[in-house]
Amino acid sequence: MIDIVYFAWVRERIGLPRERVETTAATVADLVEELRGREERYAAAFADVSALRVALDQELSEFDAPLSGVREVAFFPPMTGG
Repeated sequence: MIDIVYFAWVRERIGLPRERVETTAATVADLVEELRGREERYAAAFADVSALRVALDQELSEFDAPLSGVREVAFFPPMTGG
């Protein structure tokens, strides 16, 4: 089991702030593909992953990062300063 946290418009499109899922995904990209296949709302949220960032156990990561040992995955849009 892995906890997935959604922020900003990702949360709005999926309709959940977080969820716990069982996955066989080896990488973040694999997890995204699994989620896309669940329902249209996930497909919409993950339609353009170039517009997303990901953190694994609260550390910024890449979509090709392995999920082995990871407890939490967070998806969020890029942040801007100001």
